[in-house]
Amino acid sequence: MRQVSIALVALVAVAAGCGGAAAPPAEPGTAAATVRFDERRAFADLRAQVALGPRPAGSAASRRLAERLRRQLPRGRFEPVPGGLRNVVGHLPGRRPAILVGAHYDTKDIPGFVGANDGASGTATVVELSRALRPGRRACEREVRFVLFDGEESPPGSTDFLRDGIRGSRAYAARHADALGAVIVIDFVGDRDLSLPREAGSDPALWARLRAAARAAGQIRFFPPRTRGEIWDDHTPFARAGIPAIDLIDFDYPHFHRVSDTLDKVSPRSLRAAGASVEVLVRRLAAETCR
Repeated sequence: MRQVSIALVALVAVAAGCGGAAAPPAEPGTAAATVRFDERRAFADLRAQVALGPRPAGSAASRRLAERLRRQLPRGRFEPVPGGLRNVVGHLPGRRPAILVGAHYDTKDIPGFVGANDGASGTATVVELSRALRPGRRACEREVRFVLFDGEESPPGSTDFLRDGIRGSRAYAARHADALGAVIVIDFVGDRDLSLPREAGSDPALWARLRAAARAAGQIRFFPPRTRGEIWDDHTPFARAGIPAIDLIDFDYPHFHRVSDTLDKVSPRSLRAAGASVEVLVRRLAAETCR
């Protein structure tokens, strides 16, 4: 994934004082929200991914998974990524600028690595969000795009994550940045001891709105009011293109890029914490064009 690059950039960001930056005030209106996100169904999707075994970009297992994901997303289709890879994309029609909710579906190319948290948890959460957000939409709402990125992990032997990794998100940002108004990337969100502080590369204002949504969804305890060092991830190409982008990632996960990243390390409760919070945030963002 980004083992060397992220560790270095996180240390630099903390040393430079990125950690602890105050976020803007949360938006008003944090009354309890109705949530349709089904963590049991999301966990079943996670389990089905892990059952395929290792799923590095371009592998037969990854391509089988992509076919399944295309059927699960609304209006699902493939979009090519240089190098023979492909993103899986779907959408709920609406007004522009669109809201993108994304995750990567490939796993690190490590023998025996099944990526229960790193790969499967984000993908399962996005798929379930695509279900939860379908009912009750109005014609005046913003378009919501669901993108499952291929090739997030850098290939074996790479020493430059920004050059060799995040291939699917770089390709998507290059093609579609002008159509997007907000990007929400979901990565390590399944671990049993979940904690999601803002990472320094995530837009502070959009993150404040996520925390307000988490409070309304009853999940604020998973989103501590602090900032950690920057992490390079699938949100990075969008942030660098000037789009408000955030990354939900618990990078203190002790099984990062270890074969121990298995089913027993993840929890439906954690999927709900992330999924319910993002559901409320997306509903609020989508409804802005109805005012």
